[in-house]
Amino acid sequence: MSSSSSSPILGLGTAFLGFAFYATHDALTKHLGGSYTVFQIIFFAMLFAFVPMAILMLADKQVGNFRPTHPWLVSLRSALTIVALSGGFYAFTVLPLAEVYSLLFAAPLLITVFSIPILGEVVRVQRWAAVIVGLVGVLIVLRPGTTELTFGHAAALMSACASALASVLVRKIGPDERSAVLILYPMLLSMIIMGALLPGIYVPVELTHLAMMAAIGFLSVAAQYSVISGYRSAPAAVIAPMQYSQILWATLFGYFFFDEIPDIYVGLGSGVIIASGLFLVWRESRASVSVRNPVSRTPTARFALAPSLRIKRSDK
Repeated sequence: MSSSSSSPILGLGTAFLGFAFYATHDALTKHLGGSYTVFQIIFFAMLFAFVPMAILMLADKQVGNFRPTHPWLVSLRSALTIVALSGGFYAFTVLPLAEVYSLLFAAPLLITVFSIPILGEVVRVQRWAAVIVGLVGVLIVLRPGTTELTFGHAAALMSACASALASVLVRKIGPDERSAVLILYPMLLSMIIMGALLPGIYVPVELTHLAMMAAIGFLSVAAQYSVISGYRSAPAAVIAPMQYSQILWATLFGYFFFDEIPDIYVGLGSGVIIASGLFLVWRESRASVSVRNPVSRTPTARFALAPSLRIKRSDK
């Protein structure tokens, strides 16, 4: 009894830690963005992340091979993950942390929209209302017509769209694909593409900055596994809202390290977006809702990398 009663608490704790790792990862990205392009940062971060991730995958005795069952869809999801990663990284380097998170948090709302044509989801009035309210929150953050919209804002929204699409694809092909395949291919493709771009953009890396890039890679792995542990210890509807804790870390890191203070519009818009996302998580956790739960079971906190690790299936 004691173990089962402590599982939700353990799950919440590990998930909270994982999202704290992600926020630290993003703060380091923002710091390095002043000296290097996002493509160089992603290349080295993925390179360092690949080492522990490969060791963990090779240690998994259930993994028989790395051949995808749906190669084209796996490739499409990998490409979308790279777009999401690049857009998110760029946005973090040019916009306040809290503002970027506010826009990225639109991804769960977009999953609801994309799930209609891709998964055949039936979206009823309440879910559509939540999506519309959430998108109003995005407009509050952007304040079109009263503030200058930059490529950073476009990159954050592009990241949210690509992340949502990639996450819906995970729900579509997940039952047929090994988790290792869905992890490995985006990482390899990222390193190949960023490595091809590297000769034209490379800037010599200081040793301390190289250590930070390594930290980004290792934090990414640690964060993914922390969040996964959370989902294994507690219901998805309990863990999914924890992704919004990143806005707290973003506010703290932004204030203490980057002299960023979110204005009232970012705060208000974030509140509206988060409230909409929480409503969707609550609604889709109810027993009467369709067994396909793309929002509550596939949160898109991190550019569609972590959800691939949370697929409930046995690898054959």
